[in-house]
Parts: sequence; structure tokens; C-alpha cells
Amino acid sequence: MSAILVQPAGVAQLDALAQLFDQYRQFYQQPADLAAARRFLAARMAAGDAHALLGFVDGVALGFTQLYPIHSSVSMRRAFVLNDLYVAPAARRHGLARALIAAAVEHARAEGAVWLRLETALDNHAAQALYEQLGWQREQHFLSYHYSIKESQ
Repeated sequence: MSAILVQPAGVAQLDALAQLFDQYRQFYQQPADLAAARRFLAARMAAGDAHALLGFVDGVALGFTQLYPIHSSVSMRRAFVLNDLYVAPAARRHGLARALIAAAVEHARAEGAVWLRLETALDNHAAQALYEQLGWQREQHFLSYHYSIKESQ
């Protein structure tokens, strides 16, 4: 049995986190850009506008999740968007994603959040099955829309 540990990612873990973040972006068909991934994460850490949790299997960083704080106007309380969740292919189906999600829920609870929200690709059936096994519910009351603002060329 492998030892799984999840802990908050800080500046000391930035390089390991950036490697996984770059792989995550490539999973979503973005070009590899480790330097930009590192800059983005360093900026999030410096601004304190994201909370990254790093997952280790036998001491090796193999997954992460990143939470963005928001506020719910209806409940007038803090909430979080679980924006990123990634486990390296070799570590999948061994409990790391479950551990990362559990740590994200605990982090949100400790911060006094009223809920967490996440989105996943329509064809990411493995992730959907995991979320539903863990008690996440597919949104039934609201539709999600997206408006893309592209940089001028």
C-alpha cells in the first residue's frame, strides 16, 4: 500500500506544483509552457487568491488541486471553486484524487465556506463517476454559461 499525503503547496513546492500544473494544462490541449505555469502559480501564491494542495505518493508529488475563493451573494458566505484537479497518469486509480478532494473539502470547511463548486468536461466520465461516488451532485437548478473574452490581435 502506498503512502498518500496531501498538504498545502507553498513556495518551497512551487517547482513540483508547476510541473503538474503544466501537465494538467496539456491534458486540456494547451501547449506546454512550464515557465508560464510557474509564473502563474507564483503570482497566485503572492496575491493569495488561490489555495493549492499538493498530493504525494510515497514522497513524490503526483497530483494537485487548486481552489479559488469566491463569495455567495445568496448565502452571504464564502465559497470555493475547485478549479483544478490533476493526478499524473501513473498515479491514477490509487486514491490520490479522493485524498485531494477530501483535503479540498476540509480546507473549505475550515475557511467557513458554504459550498464548493467544480466543472468538468462532458466527456470526462471517470472524473464524473468519482465526484458522484464522493457525494457531489450534478447541478439541477442552474445552467452554466461561458463568455469568452479574447485578447485583441
